[in-house]
Amino acid sequence: KFGRLEPKQKEYLKILQENSGRMSELVTDLLMVSKISQGQLPLNKTQFSFVDLVKGVINELRILAEASNIQIKFEAPESLPQAFGDPKMVKVVVENLVDNAIRYTKERGEILIKLENNGSNQIFEIKDSGVAIPKDDQRHIFHKFFRSENILKYQTQGSGLGLHIAKSIVEKLGGKIWFKSHEGIGSTFWFTLPIK
Repeated sequence: KFGRLEPKQKEYLKILQENSGRMSELVTDLLMVSKISQGQLPLNKTQFSFVDLVKGVINELRILAEASNIQIKFEAPESLPQAFGDPKMVKVVVENLVDNAIRYTKERGEILIKLENNGSNQIFEIKDSGVAIPKDDQRHIFHKFFRSENILKYQTQGSGLGLHIAKSIVEKLGGKIWFKSHEGIGSTFWFTLPIK
């Protein structure tokens, strides 16, 4: 409608688009944190395929991974019972963990995602070869707005709300979340979901 865009105009429009996207994500996160703080996070629990949900998230974030030459591998048993929870909220948790793994893994790294069944729960595991979390920062990692020093040097974007939201959702769904992280090696996060 407005004629041909010059390269500089395209560059500015791209910056505007990226910044508006980040602002939208931040507003969404802040609204969710507010609902969590007030105990008003709505949950619609149902049975769903955890495998299909994880595959969907991987497909959505694959372009981000490929842009950094990061390979995502996914392993799951052939027959996995249905998980029980709110698939919309579980997707938020999986998206946060996969997005973090991609952003904090250096180029040509690898991310391994596994689903397992231990009888009463399904276990989600994500292992990366990223920058990891310094030992002194690990006790704060699920706190609101916390970001470790080495991550700030490596990746300036982020609100420090993703893992706090993930932990709140998992616990409200009756699961638990934990991690191990070693600098120079990477991080592994796990969370569980009940099977009804």
